[in-house]
Amino acid sequence: MTVSSRFAVASHVLAMLSVHTGEALSSEKLACSAGVNPVIVRGISSMLRRAGLVQSRQGVTGLSLARAASEVSLLDVYRAVQPPERLIALHEHPSQECSVGRHIQATLGEVCSEAQAALEARLARTSLAELAEELHKRADQDLQPAS
Repeated sequence: MTVSSRFAVASHVLAMLSVHTGEALSSEKLACSAGVNPVIVRGISSMLRRAGLVQSRQGVTGLSLARAASEVSLLDVYRAVQPPERLIALHEHPSQECSVGRHIQATLGEVCSEAQAALEARLARTSLAELAEELHKRADQDLQPAS
């Protein structure tokens, strides 16, 4: 079991749009950068469009940001592409005949709820603009001559 990579791909797409402000980028170009199939980018882009994070203009191929990058939190991105269920799903039918089975959901559920809240709080503190700024810093380091 793994957590979906939709959030990572959506963040990548939005970071590309943020870095290339004013340009409409095609799903092919975005997919090439993310290293995924353009069909995946189109599906994620549809979710981002429904959430009001990206837009496309008639007669122009490609996507652009619908809002300023500083106004988009990573929590907005997460909520746009992740189903509303918990990040960590609990099994549905533990045995009620067993003392562990009777109490595992409530006990583990509290821990998982706290973890979910911590994740969402951290994502809420980071804007797309901050993500793009960090990407610029790291890219600039790539260009520094080796000592």
